[in-house]
Amino acid sequence: MSVSRWLVALVPFLVSLPATGAPHFADRLYVIQCGEGHASDQSRWSPGINVGKPLDISDNCYLIRHDGDWLLWDTGIADAVAERPEGIKNEAAGIVWKRKEKLKDSLGHIGLRPSDIRYVAISHSHPDHIGNVELFPDATLLVQSAEYSWPQPDGKPRFLPEHPAMQLDGDFDVFGDGSVVILSTPGHTPGHQSLLVQLHVAGAIVLSGDAAHFLDNWTSRRVPSINVDEAETLVSMEKIARSLERHHGQLWINHDKPQSDSQRHAPEFYE
Repeated sequence: MSVSRWLVALVPFLVSLPATGAPHFADRLYVIQCGEGHASDQSRWSPGINVGKPLDISDNCYLIRHDGDWLLWDTGIADAVAERPEGIKNEAAGIVWKRKEKLKDSLGHIGLRPSDIRYVAISHSHPDHIGNVELFPDATLLVQSAEYSWPQPDGKPRFLPEHPAMQLDGDFDVFGDGSVVILSTPGHTPGHQSLLVQLHVAGAIVLSGDAAHFLDNWTSRRVPSINVDEAETLVSMEKIARSLERHHGQLWINHDKPQSDSQRHAPEFYE
């Protein structure tokens, strides 16, 4: 291969790598309460374990500031649920969902409007993660192409075609400096992804989406029966574990309520 053709082949690989040299960091990370759920049977997520045991789960969104730009990771349960104090029940999942406050109001407490958000990145397209995507019609949606093209059970698309979107095929360095990197972690859904965030004080954090639903499933490497691919899920778990080891990071599990309860929530933040 000639030198020029070798360089052309190498460029896409180099672009996908985080920046080297001096470390780069995101400015802030906010944890926003974007719903809470109660399930009657934990074994839906841990097959054969804790059958019939009830489970309370958290549902968070995460807001990241980087040099004046804002990225929102997941959008939680639909804001309309906040208008129903009794919540709504997802019959298929056996979960009663509630929401204390609308996402728009949560952003307002931080001094933001939906139009201030540049990127909306989703871990995957289940309703408790994309309930408010269209609150941000001008924000660029960052989603794996495998997720974007995955039809709903009724055959309809999961996203509005007019919503600006960047379809990804693998890992993606959002700001080009290694501070915020999307990790392709399929298995729960075809295009599931996680997010590595580097903070100056808090260090490296991986937002796991639904790669694991609670700590016990993570440590035991249990795969829910609802996942689309068990083998891919286990490979993705190991990828996350390697990232945590490499960056000396911590794992934030979205639906793990005890962990969520221990964290600072917006308008407080991590930096």
